[in-house]
Amino acid sequence: MTNPLKVFITGASSGIGSALASHYARQGALLGLAARRGDSLQTLALTLSGLGATEVYCYPLDVTAAAALRAAAEDFIARAGAPDIVIANAGVSSGTLTECGEDLEVIRRIFDTNVYGMAATFSPFIAAMRQAANAGKAGRLVGIASVAGIRGLPGAEAYSASKSAAITYLESLRLEMRSSGIRVVTIAPGYIETPMTAINPYRMPFLLPAPEAARRFARAIERGTSYTVIPWQMGIVAKFCSPTGFTTACSPTRRASPECCSSRS
Repeated sequence: MTNPLKVFITGASSGIGSALASHYARQGALLGLAARRGDSLQTLALTLSGLGATEVYCYPLDVTAAAALRAAAEDFIARAGAPDIVIANAGVSSGTLTECGEDLEVIRRIFDTNVYGMAATFSPFIAAMRQAANAGKAGRLVGIASVAGIRGLPGAEAYSASKSAAITYLESLRLEMRSSGIRVVTIAPGYIETPMTAINPYRMPFLLPAPEAARRFARAIERGTSYTVIPWQMGIVAKFCSPTGFTTACSPTRRASPECCSSRS
């Protein structure tokens, strides 16, 4: 009997994370799922078992809590062994304006989740994945960035900068891991149909349904592609089109208004 693929995903309770979990469940994968919403994780786990997942382990946590992530990683490794794929997908988005002093704490939180949380996700798995790679089983560390990291969006300077930082962090990590046999995959999505984008008040070109996005992500992961924009057309949009039509700005005092967007996975 073939050993199941072992996949650990953060931000798994909804959106891209949930779609990726469903994709791998259909392949009979053994899954470790982390997210803040424990009740949503348990509900998802039941669905994934019905889709064909070999096993589903749930870890209710916040990715900014490194100790909780390390405990989850240790538990997953003890139960399943070194993962084949670790996907740092958890992320937070919120309109921010530097001129608004009340936004500064929101800016800090975005960086804590989108950059520090990514490193905290990978850190406790690397030693076990190195050992597995030495035995001939190369793993994947996958970071979900964004095309917003290529071209900053007005009113989303914190989100855009955090995703740019994630892209550069993953590039550094890729070089560090080269001799270990562990591949580092950077995925920069465009607009995906998720709760995070459902509240965007502006036009979203090349919008992809989450299941289709997950399928394309998984293909890039399987190939070990260093860096990919999905869909590819968004790479052109990000580089050459003016971002002025994509304003997401709002300060915390105005976040109840329809033009304001704030979400988290």
